[in-house]
Amino acid sequence: MEILSSVEFWVAVGQIIMIDILLGGDNAVVIALACRKLPPHQRTQGILWGTAGAIVLRIILIFFALKLLAIPFLKVVGALLLVWIGVKLLVPEHEEGHGNIEGSDRLWGAVKTVIVADFVMSVDNVIAIAGAAESSGTGHGMALVIFGVLVSIPIIVWGSQMVIKLMDRFPIIITLGGMLLGWIAGTMVVTDPVLVNPEVMPQAPKLPATDLVRYSAGAAGALLVLALGKWLAARRPAAATAAPTPAAGAVTHVRSILLAIDGSPPSQRAVEQVLALREDLREPQSLTVHLLNVQRPVSGDVSSFVANKTLEEYYAERSAEATASAKAALESRGVLHQTHQRVGSPGPTIAEAAQQLGCDLIVMGARGLGAAGAALLGSATQGAIEHAGVPVLVVK
Repeated sequence: MEILSSVEFWVAVGQIIMIDILLGGDNAVVIALACRKLPPHQRTQGILWGTAGAIVLRIILIFFALKLLAIPFLKVVGALLLVWIGVKLLVPEHEEGHGNIEGSDRLWGAVKTVIVADFVMSVDNVIAIAGAAESSGTGHGMALVIFGVLVSIPIIVWGSQMVIKLMDRFPIIITLGGMLLGWIAGTMVVTDPVLVNPEVMPQAPKLPATDLVRYSAGAAGALLVLALGKWLAARRPAAATAAPTPAAGAVTHVRSILLAIDGSPPSQRAVEQVLALREDLREPQSLTVHLLNVQRPVSGDVSSFVANKTLEEYYAERSAEATASAKAALESRGVLHQTHQRVGSPGPTIAEAAQQLGCDLIVMGARGLGAAGAALLGSATQGAIEHAGVPVLVVK
């Protein structure tokens, strides 16, 4: 039990849990959608059996991954893969094509879908967890893996909606997760047998196995992932020329407003702002409010195991939940409104929708990151302002 008192053990456990939550969110979506058509009394069984099979399979895969990391240069390859996974986490891409696998109405069909999907989608998890366990320096790699996976999988399965909402509301979680993968990649590189073991390729230069080297490499890896992610995000083409935030009193002729809603307190305050603006219009009864909720796309891996129709239903359910309060507020005041749901990166998607719907103004809430925080972590508000061709009113 001496290992349980080790700081390194608990740091590595925390890394494994965070990796599984960040990279396992899509797995949780597949589990939920695969079991959604089961009768209520079988739904829990399908989730439990599918999850149990996925856990056993995950541990077996990680066991072999840990063994393979002892082969020269494989840690370097694994580190490069982790950098790519981390950058991909910061710059998600929406995949248009979907598979043809519907949620099964038979228990074992749903269980099979869950296990097969988890097997295919777990490459990134396996590499990252094996790297975290190997880089911990505790010498108890499999104990770390088993403990971390057993703790994190239930969080993913039963808390998936909460985890997804938290990541949507606080993008810093995703940013820190990508940097964590970069940190693990850096520490993996400098512990490759070729670089530290004098008996492996003696002619190759060796690095001192010190904490300074390991921490420096980890920090460099984290910053590399952050820099690459922000650089690739910045290379995306803008939808339109940016427009300034409107000055007070400049919206008296507005006839159509795009109101971006995500269910957060700032977006609710944006609803109140729109209601206040309406009272200042010369013809308030002519105002049309377009309620827009943008869902961040699931990964292409999920799309491979979920039919297009099922995924659309999933997005629609989450969107209806996010816009329910705003719709009720507008209806209570007799405001003419329409509801829209899109899938994509929030900022550019909001700007594009405003252009397509012919809106005169975008109103949206901000979470108060500030200019520096928004530039570093990414912000839907900042993205909308950069891409919009109409004024954007930001409500804090």
